[in-house]
Amino acid sequence: MWAERVVGERRMRQIQRFARNAKLTVVCLLLTVVVLRGTVGAGRFGTPQQDLIELRQHFVSHPHRALAEHHDARSRASTTTTTSSSSSGRRDDEPDPPPRSLRDPPYTLGPKISDWDEQRAAWHRRHPETPPFLNDIKPRVLLVTGSSPKPCENPVGDHYLLKSIKNKMDYCRVHGIEVFYNMALLDAEMAGFWAKLPLLRALLLAHPEVEFIWWMDSDAMFTDMAFELPWERYGPYNLIMHGWDEMVYEDKNWIGLNTGSFLLRNCQWSLDMLDTWAPMGPKGPVRIEAGKVLTKSLKDRPVFEADDQSAMVYILATQREKWGDKVYLENGYYLHGYWGILVDRYEEMLENYKPGLGDHRWPLVTHFVGCKPCGKFGDYPVERCLKNMDRAFNFGDNQILQMYGFTHKSLASRRVKRIRNETSNPLETKDELGLLHPAFKAVKTST
Repeated sequence: MWAERVVGERRMRQIQRFARNAKLTVVCLLLTVVVLRGTVGAGRFGTPQQDLIELRQHFVSHPHRALAEHHDARSRASTTTTTSSSSSGRRDDEPDPPPRSLRDPPYTLGPKISDWDEQRAAWHRRHPETPPFLNDIKPRVLLVTGSSPKPCENPVGDHYLLKSIKNKMDYCRVHGIEVFYNMALLDAEMAGFWAKLPLLRALLLAHPEVEFIWWMDSDAMFTDMAFELPWERYGPYNLIMHGWDEMVYEDKNWIGLNTGSFLLRNCQWSLDMLDTWAPMGPKGPVRIEAGKVLTKSLKDRPVFEADDQSAMVYILATQREKWGDKVYLENGYYLHGYWGILVDRYEEMLENYKPGLGDHRWPLVTHFVGCKPCGKFGDYPVERCLKNMDRAFNFGDNQILQMYGFTHKSLASRRVKRIRNETSNPLETKDELGLLHPAFKAVKTST
């Protein structure tokens, strides 16, 4: 009690409170040390210095540890497999082979095949369960699309690729079409515009049951979910593209047709066309020199390396007698529709028309030519492209959602709203567009 007389009662209580807090702090500190040593480890030799190193590694570099360990594992793997790398294929970080020179033999997609029609007919005789036509007029179709094996340079681009394939899957599910999505560059020489050609040939040969392959660029979306292609129109033809005869055969205009969405029949003629189309494609001097020829030969074409669209115009314009009678340039509906003249008119279309037309009144396809959602640069501002891709996606998605009683609140909104009430007799409810069980959906013919 003598201490209270010296320092005073109030001051003594403050000292006692501080002592109790100090004891609690020391106990907590000791418990923390014990837990940390049990969790992180006591160091290789249990020394304070090693503990400090491991604590720093554990807490400071933890967010990057998985990447570092993955990098170290790859480094160790590459070190141990150096001697066998030639037999296991090129690593991703190895340079591409030198480009083909103008003195090298012309590029080919593969061994020459001259009897594909006979081989395919024999295959069908052995497999009658998978006929090339699903009913009297509807062929078995495989829609093919894809994207780069690398992530998009623009981070949001992968989200728009997801929207694009979701859109295609919706249309194909309604119309009884199978889908193949590719993310592999099958031939490094044919990168860029030309990557589709090796893929198309491989799919034609691997799927003799398929009558038509429908190529569609990743930046194109279906915007008329109810439109069924007029298959009866294409009986005599092997290649169907959006275009105009006058612009291709007379004007030789490089935009007289579009290769972003086209149909290719599985037959010998198509293999021969691919063999004729491909030699302009190898990147490097061949593609550059071919681009000069195309610019000189085609109307209004800018100066740039050879692209698949210009090459097709050139082939048809200069070899019409050989190829023209099997090519149908479609302009009765939008197998390809340029987005710049369509997306601002969606509200007008909703007010005046209904799906199923496929043309300028309600386009089958809206193609975002010049937009590069996966890249950092394009022919148009990225924000404008992404905004209008959202509108196109929602415009098509509304036709799918209405089957289930929903729609987007607006063409710019991700949110949805209910457009019809639930019922205790759901099978009696019909969707407005008749897409749940459409009459045009293919049913396999009985054999």
